[in-house]
Amino acid sequence: MREEPKGLQTMKICIKNGRIMDPLSGMDVVGDLCMDGPFIESMGPSQGDFVADLTVEAHQQWVLPGLVDLSVRVMEPGLEHEGMLGSELLACVAGGVTSLVCPPDTDPTLDEPGLVEMLKFRADQLQLSRLFPLGALTKSLGGETLSEMLALTQAGCVGFSQADQAIKDTHVLQRAFSYASTFGLTVWLHPSDYYLGRGVAASGALALRMGLTTVPVASEVICLNTIMALMRSSGARVHLSRLSSADGVQLVKAAKAEGLLLTCDVSINSLHLTEMDLGYFDSRARVTPALRQSKDRDALRQGLLNGTIDALVSDHNPVPGDLKTLPFAQATPGASGVELLLSLAYKWSQEMGLNELQALQAVTSKPGAILKQALSMQQEQTQNFAPGALKVGALADLCIFDPHETWSVVPADLKSQGKHTPFDFEMSGTAMTGRVKKTFVKGRLVYSE
Repeated sequence: MREEPKGLQTMKICIKNGRIMDPLSGMDVVGDLCMDGPFIESMGPSQGDFVADLTVEAHQQWVLPGLVDLSVRVMEPGLEHEGMLGSELLACVAGGVTSLVCPPDTDPTLDEPGLVEMLKFRADQLQLSRLFPLGALTKSLGGETLSEMLALTQAGCVGFSQADQAIKDTHVLQRAFSYASTFGLTVWLHPSDYYLGRGVAASGALALRMGLTTVPVASEVICLNTIMALMRSSGARVHLSRLSSADGVQLVKAAKAEGLLLTCDVSINSLHLTEMDLGYFDSRARVTPALRQSKDRDALRQGLLNGTIDALVSDHNPVPGDLKTLPFAQATPGASGVELLLSLAYKWSQEMGLNELQALQAVTSKPGAILKQALSMQQEQTQNFAPGALKVGALADLCIFDPHETWSVVPADLKSQGKHTPFDFEMSGTAMTGRVKKTFVKGRLVYSE
């Protein structure tokens, strides 16, 4: 039985003549998708008997599941007075992202159930993208005292993370894994060694020539080996956030073959850029993890292609202008990217010569499966919710994408308050192909270009 979400006005909408593509089921047909209130009523060849209140023409456009982005910072709690939550969720729907996971490195840190409940309440009130927070693995992300993980789960957290703060004490990490394994929780970790991961650029000839402190590949490798050893002894489930190296890809491949409960993602920055994109100390390209050599980028692309890497994420981090327009080493790392995620996934697919359905899995069904598994621990699961998929009877979270439109990234035009991105046309000189035209959440039109 379908449970009607509260507070939504029922409306019948028909998207006509679009190319309906669902990577999970393999559906790829030209036809109509009809929504009755918040649910998908039907999809396929022309639905002539459906009487719609609103008809949307999608000729030569793609009708896709709403994207699932596993790494989006919304800057709240912390910047409520600047309306960051509203602007960043608007940026999400402008990029076709209908479900997002946000890390806990807010101000204050998401280590108290009340903070999590308030964040989810504010996001629900905006009725844009669905927001799923990660709780802090340790109090204040200090790496010393474990947070109240069960209480945070009951408040709405889908997993537990240190964001970009590495844990120095391996004994604390071991206890965290054991606790998470006991209760079936997932630990989300960015693999970076506490001591080796403090540089601002990837180790190599370029960083040496530029005089920048470096982050060696060993930082990722050492941390991955530690994580995997603790997984073997504890049986914990781990999601690795933003893999960055060829060596890391090989370690993850071996761990998956071994049967460890491991998933991972890569950011649009590491998938498309290299250390050469730092230019002449351009702080727009200062991101975490640091951009590495072309061999690493190529290995990450292959890893995403062959399934070693499960998902592609935007790693959206809207850094304020005064913290970004500083000398490279002093600038705050991060870039805005959620509005570019689908276009850059499409760019990757074209460059790799992929079937579109296969490429779309990396931003829809595969991250959707990771989110769905994390939601299995929630006491109250969202009814009829199929993240990253189109399914008759499920909640209608979807977007319309024009694969033919060419556009340039102009920072002033971004919906996000963060205007800095290494894909800025002025910096990269690269035009995007494909753009989100409309986004629906629970059958409501929440974005239209």
